[in-house]
Amino acid sequence: MTRSKLKTILLAISISLVAFGLIFFPKESLEASRRGLVMWWEVVFPSLLPFFIVSELLIGYGVVKFIGILLEPLMRPLFKVPGVGGVVWAMGMASGFPAGAKLSARLRQEQQLTAIEAERLASFTNSSNPLFIFGAVSVGFFNNANVGILLAAAHYLGNFCVGLMMRFHGRHNVESEVPYKKVYFSVKEAFHSLHETRISNSRPIGKMLGDAVTSSIHTLLMIGGFIILFSVFNRLLYIVNITEVVAVFVGFILSLFHISTELALPLISGLFEITLGSQLTSQTEEVDLFFKVIITSFILAFSGFSVQAQVASILAETDIRFQPFFIARIMQGIFSSIFAFLLWKPLYVNLYTMNDKQEVIPALANDQGLSWLYMYWDFLLQYGALITLASLCLYIIVYTKANFH
Repeated sequence: MTRSKLKTILLAISISLVAFGLIFFPKESLEASRRGLVMWWEVVFPSLLPFFIVSELLIGYGVVKFIGILLEPLMRPLFKVPGVGGVVWAMGMASGFPAGAKLSARLRQEQQLTAIEAERLASFTNSSNPLFIFGAVSVGFFNNANVGILLAAAHYLGNFCVGLMMRFHGRHNVESEVPYKKVYFSVKEAFHSLHETRISNSRPIGKMLGDAVTSSIHTLLMIGGFIILFSVFNRLLYIVNITEVVAVFVGFILSLFHISTELALPLISGLFEITLGSQLTSQTEEVDLFFKVIITSFILAFSGFSVQAQVASILAETDIRFQPFFIARIMQGIFSSIFAFLLWKPLYVNLYTMNDKQEVIPALANDQGLSWLYMYWDFLLQYGALITLASLCLYIIVYTKANFH
């Protein structure tokens, strides 16, 4: 039997088993689907939509090229990607998954990146945004602001290390490798490129804005489908006890690192969906917070098969391969866990005090520097669904005008 035929059989069996699971466990599937929908409806859609629309406009009007030329002397020596990678990196950190992959694919379609450069860029520009790390994980799950500081530091340092490692990716691919030449900081050249890009784009601002809205909402609809699908899939695995069987093996690996085996189930859940995995990790009782933070760091860095499926779908529209991205997620999981271990004392223990009952009290619980994140998170929880509904109505209007007039 050929490898292709074996793959066909395995895929057919897997899809059939999922279908049977939906039939035999309709109530549990519905609850899992609703949970994924609420997460997308209230948080993911309204938080990502502005970044997606703005990024489309930045590319269309040449602002990305402008910044890219200015950042070329920094990005090329460090990560072996063009200066536009700096914009993708910043937007990826600010907006979260899968913005880095979407922008990398978009720049590849614009021929501003080679295939190898796009693979490098997509590998280290995808990360959880600060809103999710501080708002959902640290405050929502751990009820502890200082945990967010530690998780964010470990997460973004892990991203940086992945970028340094991925600079060696494709170094033997001569056809896709751009010869390095020393580039100097030039505002004049950057402005010239900005002007040329704007002139070459003949679309009026109304048309460009409409295309940006349509493209962004189309991508977010796809993301919502993946979130719901993997939420259901994760629940079905738990119901049929497959998760518990795998947890035995994962627990053995955790025990080798002297980490409680109670975290095996949350870790497996996090491999599929980061929100559920982070929540279950925070709720695990009789486990030291130190180990919870390490596992959560790995979950956030690995990003879950749900996010990886979203990225795979986005990259499939180009010649960017998914395999380097997947390998980079494993690398970042390892790096982030190590940084969480190393930074535990300086970024957590030293920021806390002990009272007479030996209970941990957050020294930065009222940190005004992070208050805007909490306010933004509360705003999304209250008005996120309304923003999503209004955006979908706008999408229908724009799509109808574009296709039926």
